Amino acid sequence: MVGDFTPDRRTVLKLAAAGTAAALVPATGHAAGISPALIKSAKHEGGLNTIALPPDWANYGEIISTFEKKYGIPIKNAAPDDTSAEELQSIRSMRGQSRGPDVVDVGLSFALDGAKQGLFKSYKVSTWSTIPAAMKDPAGLWYGDYFGLISFGVNMSVAKVAPQSWADLKKSAYKGMVALNGSPLGAGAAFAGVFAAALANGGSLDNIMPGIEFFADLAKRGNFDPSAATSASLVSGQTPVVINWDYLNLAQAKKSKAMTRIDTVIPADAKPYGAFYCQAISKFAPHPKAAELWQEFIYSDEGQLLYLKGFAHPARFSAMVKAGAIPAAMMAALPPAKPYGEALFATIEQTKKAQAALTENWTKMVKA
Repeated sequence: MVGDFTPDRRTVLKLAAAGTAAALVPATGHAAGISPALIKSAKHEGGLNTIALPPDWANYGEIISTFEKKYGIPIKNAAPDDTSAEELQSIRSMRGQSRGPDVVDVGLSFALDGAKQGLFKSYKVSTWSTIPAAMKDPAGLWYGDYFGLISFGVNMSVAKVAPQSWADLKKSAYKGMVALNGSPLGAGAAFAGVFAAALANGGSLDNIMPGIEFFADLAKRGNFDPSAATSASLVSGQTPVVINWDYLNLAQAKKSKAMTRIDTVIPADAKPYGAFYCQAISKFAPHPKAAELWQEFIYSDEGQLLYLKGFAHPARFSAMVKAGAIPAAMMAALPPAKPYGEALFATIEQTKKAQAALTENWTKMVKA
């Protein structure tokens, strides 16, 4: 999962997301067909309940509308801004209710929690073999759908000069400006942000503590804003420097181009930190067949390309490149893949260890 690293490398991505980590390369290519019987059963159920899918996150707005038009199945997308932890709580609290979530999209640490708690149903999509082994539960309880790198999204109307490293965030010029997209105890992107900070401050995938210490120091300096950043707060300048996934910052930069300039920076003082989100079907899904069809759709070539259109690397990216399933125009638009080849990805055990350290230390050290 590592490549050559140049300490003074500066990567500012202003177009689409690119490349993929070498360790995430699966062996085979094209998507298999979706069963007509499954489509019929899903339509008979009459709906699909998703949760915590903001329309501007990984292109979920278009993914949802495409699914609805393609299959004639309406989607109720509850609580678009909920965290991964809140998604799991919704499965627990709405068990047996018709409005309970059918599927979730959560960070890896929360996918592990959900599986451990018996919240997910096993299901393997028809393109299962083209999802990298490191991105799926062997029993099919969860599977990665897209991944990206931690970056800085910078509102240049407010910040004026974009920070190029984690060390830069400590400068007085960024007082009160730096934010995560929530608490790392509940939000997957914030969890990854702390992990990324650890890599730049003497930590490792086995030691997230320097990342917690970094944010504690940032808070003492008055640079860390503990409020949960959103796309709106980045564009308005309320949170001018947002530590978030590259695909979210890139998408927001494109969307708000006419209003304000937003730069997306991969920090230069550490190997990039990458991570993926995971799909899972609720064990108590009120629309189990529609849930299966949803998974088949988003893991098909069509669904995976919709993620890529939203600047998120789909799980099957490398397999699709190998099979020639990504349009030439889309490939030509991608910026250099170097940072993605350098990226570090935590293992399941490393993620569990980091999660335990955060639970024990974040609140008392960062006081946020």
